Order: sequence, then C-alpha cells, then structure tokens
Amino acid sequence: MKRIIVIGGGAAGMMAAYTAAANGASVVLLEKNEKLGKKIYITGKGRCNVTNDCAPNDFLTKVVNGQKFLTSAIYHFPPEKTKEFLTEHGLKIKTERGNRVFPESDHASDVTKTFERALREAGVEIFFREQAERIAKTEEGFTVSTQENVFSGDCVLVCTGGMSYPSTGSTGDGYRFAKDFSHTVTALKPGLVGLNVKGNFYKDLQGLTLKNVTLSADVCGKTVYEEFGEMLFTHFGISGPIVLSLSSVLNKYDLSGVTLHLDLKPALREEQLDKRILRDFEQYKNKQLVNALVDLLPVKLIDVVLAKSGVSGKKAVNGVTKEEREKLLKTLKNFEMKVYGFRGFEEAIITSGGVELKQINPKTMESKLCKGLYFCGEVLDIDACTGGYNLQSAFSTGYAAGVACAKE
Repeated sequence: MKRIIVIGGGAAGMMAAYTAAANGASVVLLEKNEKLGKKIYITGKGRCNVTNDCAPNDFLTKVVNGQKFLTSAIYHFPPEKTKEFLTEHGLKIKTERGNRVFPESDHASDVTKTFERALREAGVEIFFREQAERIAKTEEGFTVSTQENVFSGDCVLVCTGGMSYPSTGSTGDGYRFAKDFSHTVTALKPGLVGLNVKGNFYKDLQGLTLKNVTLSADVCGKTVYEEFGEMLFTHFGISGPIVLSLSSVLNKYDLSGVTLHLDLKPALREEQLDKRILRDFEQYKNKQLVNALVDLLPVKLIDVVLAKSGVSGKKAVNGVTKEEREKLLKTLKNFEMKVYGFRGFEEAIITSGGVELKQINPKTMESKLCKGLYFCGEVLDIDACTGGYNLQSAFSTGYAAGVACAKE
C-alpha cells in the first residue's frame, strides 16, 4: 500500500488526502494548526464561497494566471464534482448570484466539518499541531520532520497555502520546501486585495458601497480589465468584489502607468444619462446643484463628483451651463482614479505568484525535478478572480495529486 504524507490541511490538502485514501493509499495529513481548514473559516466573510457553479470552459476564463496549466485538472474535477462531493458527504449547498456556491447554513465551519468527516471515514490519519520543518529524500521515499516527530512515506504532497492571512498559518512554508528541491518560486505579491488610490477624496466616501457600476483599468492607454459589479470605498482607497479581481490583474504591471475608470451609470448611454440629468434639473430647477442630484447619486458621493467635475455645487440649477452639464456627465461616466499601491498579505485573500508551473506536471501536480514530490493549491503560481474560483482550483489540483500519487 502506498504511504502518502500530505502537508497542510487546507482546501487542497484535505481534497488531496481524501482522494489518495479513497484510491487505496495509506495517508497521513499533517496540519500545523489545532484544526483543519483554518483559512476556510474566514472565506466569503465567514460563509465560504466554496466553488462557482459553471462549466470548465467558463471557469478557465476567470483564471488570471495558470489558465493553460489548470485545464486538465479543472476538466477532470470541475465545480460539479465539488458539489457532488460535498452533498454526498452530507453538506447542503445553495447557489447564489454570480453562480457562487455556499453551504446552505451560511457557516464556513460546516464545509470544514464535512471534509474532516470524509477524511476520517476514508481512513486518513490526521495529526494536528504538527508543523513540517523539513522534507528529505531517502532511498525508500521521503521523510518529513516536525519538531516532535519524523514521518516516512513514498510520496509527499505540499499543500501549505501561500502568504495571505498569515494568522491562519499561511506563512510561506511551501515555498521553502520547493526551493529545497531546486524549484523556482516566482515573485510573491498580495492577490485579491484592496487598492490604495491617490488623493484624499475616498476619505469622505469611507464605507460607501456602489452596486451595479463598471470599473475598468488602462495601462498606458490599453484596457487590461473591465468588470461590472460592486465596489466599496475604504479608509485607504477602494475594495469590493470587482476591485479585488482587478488587483490580481494589476499586480503584473507598473502602477505608474495605470488609470482606473469608474462608470457610475453603466446602464445609461451618455445621451440617455444627459436626458436623465435634464429631467432632474427641471424638477429641482430652483435649488442648488448639490441638492439636484439626490435622486441620481448617493448623498456621500455628490460633493466628490461635483469637485471632480469642477462644477460648483452651490450654483443654482437654472444657472448651470451646457458645458458644465457636460463636465458633470463625463465625470459620471468616467470617474478617474490613480493607484499607488496594494494592501498587504495580511489583508489579501490569495497569494499571486508561487511555485513555477513549468516545473510541475499539470496532469498530476508532481514535480518534474523530484519524483514523488507534489505541489497543490495556492502554493502554485495560480490565481483567479473572486467567486469561488480559487477554492475550486485548490480542490481540482488536490484531486489530481491525490489520484496520481495513490496510483503511481
């Protein structure tokens, strides 16, 4: 019987361990924390957006880096398989807006409990508070040393996560193991994280959520991102779903050449929006401009938009010129922002960068440099948009490794 050591009890590690055991291997799972899936507990604001209910080809369009690499894994273990796994092991799930799948209970802990139950039923031996410190290659296979013990196996699966949310145990251990076996680790950056923007206008907007807006990004005049959805103004700049996905695109570029364009009214063409503004002006013709936009914009946003457009809010509506109205219109359709930085790993949902994909077999997740050594999940140089895509990537790569190592 093959003896498998899985390092890390997160999404990839739990799926890899279960799959290897289900395929006949003897599996030991080493977790540095006191419980499994510690990062899962805080995903989806504590609800755990466990996957995205879409077809593999649609899924791959949401992968920012590693799309080609992930193709085989996603087709062999697509979101539908994740849903089947969870329901077969007793978890009731539901699908919400954007095909996002959550546990019906809205408790992320139920996802982890489901995995732990499945692991124990499959015969996986789980060791808590066992932090792997060293992996060594031996004539018989491998040893994994912790502070207290040495574990021996035929294969080792490194599923240690990345650098994001280090309080959950994601402290970059897997990158060290990879380098020990001569693997390249690409530049590590916070992924799916808020953006610091220039100026101080956002301080007046802190806490304001904008729904149904379109955010796009230009790099030296070329559009590299455009997404419709929800965003949030914060004490440092901007965040929210469409901003988080944008961050994983922007961390590949020099921010000095980046300009963001926010369309506050994407459902209306400029001519339609102009007519809407004129109707509001007619209704509030005897008021100041600042009071004539209350039906069009959130109150917090009015002064900021007017300042950006260069039109005085104290001006009487019936005194606003056509040129001033056009300036207001342009600002509503193109509220520009400049980015100067990203928030840190402690706030990032994922890590962008990781173990070089060219050195990993995309069908099995086995190292091309060391037979019997596998890498799965966030430790790899893979990242995707928000919406359950990153957890699914972890499940799919974990599944691929679990099958391969058990049958090799």
